[in-house]
Amino acid sequence: MPRSYLARGLKFIADDVLRKQGRNYSTGGCRRLEGKVALITGGASGIGKTTAHEFIKHGAQVIIADMDSQIGPQAAKELGPAAHFVQCDVTAEAQVEKAVMIAMADYGKLDIMYNNAGVAGPSFPPSIADLDLNEFDKVMQVNVRGTVAGIKHAARAMIPAGSGCILCTCSISGLIGGAGSHSYSASKSTIPGVVKSVASELCRNGIRINCISPGPIPTPLSLAQIGLIYPRATQEQLVEIVNGLGQLEGAKCEEADVAEAALYLASDEAKYVTGHNLVVDGGFTCFKNLPFPSPHEIL
Repeated sequence: MPRSYLARGLKFIADDVLRKQGRNYSTGGCRRLEGKVALITGGASGIGKTTAHEFIKHGAQVIIADMDSQIGPQAAKELGPAAHFVQCDVTAEAQVEKAVMIAMADYGKLDIMYNNAGVAGPSFPPSIADLDLNEFDKVMQVNVRGTVAGIKHAARAMIPAGSGCILCTCSISGLIGGAGSHSYSASKSTIPGVVKSVASELCRNGIRINCISPGPIPTPLSLAQIGLIYPRATQEQLVEIVNGLGQLEGAKCEEADVAEAALYLASDEAKYVTGHNLVVDGGFTCFKNLPFPSPHEIL
């Protein structure tokens, strides 16, 4: 049998097996979110905007919910007709609810809710002994309460449909100490617990919920924080500093890496993944090198 006929025959058999298994896999360059409707908080810049671009590229309609009324419409314009901007401050539950209601009114459904909005809070003073609890409350309002509000109202929209995907942006600062300010670390360490708690309920409704913990990425948020430590540094130097924090040789963590992780979790390829914290950090939180002296230094 000629090799080309054999290859076509094997491909036909493989495709038939996948169809019988009820999988939506494709052997070609499919658009993995075709026909889906997604809402991304904090979607006007950084990880949120990059993820919006990735979702749109794969066939989704995306609502960018962001409190910035200047860059938000501009981001939607840059992303094209599949992107729509809604002004939303996640600390105001009514605004989160309105953003979800707009998705339901315009498209009749909400398939993906990505709770990405977040703030770093002040890095100074660094000591817990000097922590301003008012500032602490502000960080928790955005990073924790805002995320929970997004989960709550997404669940209200998704439960009647019996399906949906909820995502949350976490951080390696929530996994190890010393990687962020106390307020930021406390807020981000809360998210995986919320995700597990909610997963235990929503799995009965066919709804998945997961979070993503990125490693150091030179986003506008992180560069602004590093800039406070190095006020004389140029933008290029700040980017180099953040990229230098990575551990995986030959690679650096970029916004696109988080966007592609979100794409995977939002797609049917992750149909059996829920309650999970996907860590995208190049091994940053996996190990710690012990500074042993070299043998020749010990006589």
